[in-house]
Amino acid sequence: MTLSRPELSVLARIRSSASLLGPSESKVATLILERSDEVVEWSTAELAQAAGTSTATVIRACQSLGFRGFQHLRLELARSAPMKARELDDIASSTFDDAVEAVRLAQESVSAARVVEVAGAIRDARRVVLVSNGFSGPPLQDFAMRLSTLGRAVEAPVDALAQQFAVNSLDDRDLCFALSYSGANVQSLRACSAARDRGARVAAVTSFARSPIGRTAHLVIATGPAAASHDVDPFLARIGHTVVLHALHSALAQGAETAAAAGMRHVVADAIADE
Repeated sequence: MTLSRPELSVLARIRSSASLLGPSESKVATLILERSDEVVEWSTAELAQAAGTSTATVIRACQSLGFRGFQHLRLELARSAPMKARELDDIASSTFDDAVEAVRLAQESVSAARVVEVAGAIRDARRVVLVSNGFSGPPLQDFAMRLSTLGRAVEAPVDALAQQFAVNSLDDRDLCFALSYSGANVQSLRACSAARDRGARVAAVTSFARSPIGRTAHLVIATGPAAASHDVDPFLARIGHTVVLHALHSALAQGAETAAAAGMRHVVADAIADE
């Protein structure tokens, strides 16, 4: 039985289409097949240099192979690691093992000094606008609420258009903080670019430092891709992101006024109804 295109693995898709490419684009496809583990961490320019061609040729090759561009291909490569089939009674323990591994890999990738630096940027900014979309949305909304418990007022619009309105009113006293698994989400990238154009600083937490958002941001905390993946939901990578957000919150808490934190505890207590 012939597999339909969506059922083919990413490398199989590339292999099956490579013969249809021209000489320069074939070099790109061959390099991706031979060094797929490394390509996941490369930028478009780095792949072009390794293949001895131009960035435009890399993008055309990726599109000819059925992807929207190099960022799309790289994201699919990162997600393509198959999840092992498990017995039902082993799922819980294996999931915990995967989570521990994801945190360990993030710890090895994240610079502690950069976490302190980003926390300082949040603390010093006049206004802070938080930006995220898709699967990265809920963790950032949680981060926004937790920052409010420290007395740090932030803006975290959920709607993509509202994000654009917010970042376009920033200036050089302000900060745009983005969370993005791929670093290539179109809406988040537009917001970061607009904020930077307005003179605001841009900080980002992402899996891939060498991504469009990573290149746009002034400060980047990169967790690296998780070892295991899911076809659609990068939940293991989000574990690393969540730990980074918690580390930022902890760093900010050290400089928060005690009175402000105590006041927020009363807010929590008042929200719990007596039965």
